Amino acid sequence: MRSDSRWASVAAALLLLAACGGKDGGEGGGVPAPEEKTLFILNWSDYIGETTVADFEAATGIKVTYAVMDSNEVLETKLLAGRSGYDVVVPTAPFLERQIKAGVYLKLDKSRLPNLVNMDPDIMERTALHDPGNEHSITYLWGTVGIGYNPDMVKKALGTDTIDSWAAVLEPANAARLAKCGIAILDAPSDVFSTALIYVGRDPNSERVEDLAAAEEMLTKVRPYIKYFHSSSYINDLASGEICVAIGWNGDMLQARDRGAEASTPVRVAYAIPKEGAINYFDMLAIPADAPHPGNAHEFINFIMDPAVIAKVSDKVRFANGNLASLPLISEQVRNDPAIFPGPEVRATLRQDLAETPEFSREMNRAWTRVRTGQ
Repeated sequence: MRSDSRWASVAAALLLLAACGGKDGGEGGGVPAPEEKTLFILNWSDYIGETTVADFEAATGIKVTYAVMDSNEVLETKLLAGRSGYDVVVPTAPFLERQIKAGVYLKLDKSRLPNLVNMDPDIMERTALHDPGNEHSITYLWGTVGIGYNPDMVKKALGTDTIDSWAAVLEPANAARLAKCGIAILDAPSDVFSTALIYVGRDPNSERVEDLAAAEEMLTKVRPYIKYFHSSSYINDLASGEICVAIGWNGDMLQARDRGAEASTPVRVAYAIPKEGAINYFDMLAIPADAPHPGNAHEFINFIMDPAVIAKVSDKVRFANGNLASLPLISEQVRNDPAIFPGPEVRATLRQDLAETPEFSREMNRAWTRVRTGQ
């Protein structure tokens, strides 16, 4: 979701875990029976429906202990240490991708998941790039990396109140004009370098040295015009008019839009998925290999795939889900918002941020440090 793939520091741990024969669980996951009526969940903060947990408890009699995290790194540390105690976790897809190779997750017993029939085949095809065959996970919620902006301030700077291209930020002439009202960029090297490569028509998942160098050069040229790099400050700053443009995650931009509209002096915030394409990210539901209650975990995942259940989640948190059958049940305001549910033409331009090799991750992070510091 909202965390970048800084994998160099944990690559050795992952490789060691894999070498030691991390359990994959096998088909069916070795689900024990009976299990006590208990379930431990670790999810992102403010990332579930108001009554989702209570509704599950009422429907199943299973008591849920629900904890929250603020980064993929927090989840990763717990999983790599082993015996995390969690039954269901919500990793972002590139993290899931690497952790699967280390045997961190149980294979799902799909015979326990009849609601799989409700899932969107297009979304499943995309997530299979991270989890072949979708054997270890199902899509919870998904989003995009795009541009949040203040139409009124942008019109004063650029002469138009609409942004439809990465050129607005990544071309020095435009960035210089927008610098007067403030530009922020997500502090997430993989997402931002991939975005730069999308803009110039290159493979966003390329690990070629020349492609990384091209992306670094592009970002270095606009660096003098960037107010700051941060992964959350742009929410309030867009909403208050402290900045006029930010590259970031769509969910954050929608929060900024809502806060701006609710301010005593309303501030307009819009969100664009540029015409060149954008990064598409997925947050997945998965079961740790050493989960104490894997049977209950399957029951919860199946519950989440109920169209009525996940529709309420999307309505609450303003994120798209991967459940095709839920669309008619989602409020029109959310379902028809292209910033949340892009149409087919836009979805065709979206690209995944796949997991990097540890070696490339180190090179990328060094390049990112040079961009951020301007040195």
